Amino acid sequence: MTYCVGVLVEEGLVMVADTRTNAGLDDISTYRKLHHFNVPGERVMMLASAGNLSITQSVLSLLQEGVPGEEDGEPPQKLVEAPTMFQAAQLIGRAIRRVRSIEKDGFEAANIRFSISLLFGGQIGNGEMRLYLIYSAGNFIECSTDAPFLQIGEHKYGKPILDRAVKYTTELYDALKVSLVSMDSTMRSNLGVGLPIDIALARRSALTLEVNHRIEAGEGYFHDLRERWSAALRAAHRAIPRPPYGPSSS
Repeated sequence: MTYCVGVLVEEGLVMVADTRTNAGLDDISTYRKLHHFNVPGERVMMLASAGNLSITQSVLSLLQEGVPGEEDGEPPQKLVEAPTMFQAAQLIGRAIRRVRSIEKDGFEAANIRFSISLLFGGQIGNGEMRLYLIYSAGNFIECSTDAPFLQIGEHKYGKPILDRAVKYTTELYDALKVSLVSMDSTMRSNLGVGLPIDIALARRSALTLEVNHRIEAGEGYFHDLRERWSAALRAAHRAIPRPPYGPSSS
C-alpha cells in the first residue's frame, strides 16, 4: 500500500509520498517512493511510485541505465536525456512496457498482477512545468489547471481535502500544507500508509529542488499540523447547527 500526491499550481510543483511497503501483516518495510532525476539549471524531474515494488525498481533501473530503443540500432535512452517532459513521460511508458514484456510469463505463472502507477512531474529547460499520471499499460494522462492535482495508491481518503482546498492559484507552500493534511487523513484511515514521508517542491522555472525533505516520526511541524487539523475539524463540527430532524425539531 502507498499514497502519493502531486500538486501543480501556478507557482510550481509539490510532490509528497509515504514510504511504507506492506507484503503481509508481519512484513512491513520502508522504501523510498519519491525519486529525483535532476540536472540543476537544466531540468528538475520527480517520480513517485505505487504498486509492485519489484516492477517499480526494474522500471527505475531502466530509466537510469537507458531504455532500449524501439527500432533496431536505436541507442538506449536515459530519462535525464529526454528533450521534453512529454517525451520523458513517453519514455517512462516504454520502460514499463519493456519490464512487462520481460516479466510477463513469470508473473502469470505465479498468479501475480502486473501493478504499477507513477506520478511524474517537473520541467525541462524553457518548457512548461507538467505533471502526469502514468498507468501500468504505459499510457498516461496530464494534470490540468481545472484539476491541479493527481494521486496514486490509497487516494480516496486524502482526496476530499484536495478537492476543497487546492486551486491552480493556490500559493506553493499552501499546496504543500494541504498535501500534508491529505497525507495525514490517509494515514489515519489506512494502516498501509505511514511515516516517514518524503516531500519535494520545485518553483516554476527555477530548474532545481527548493525543498527535498524526509519527515520522520516525531517531527514537530507534522505533529503540530495533525493536531491543529483535528482540532479544526472538531471546532467546525461544533459550529454547525444541530440537524432540524427528530422530535425536538417540532
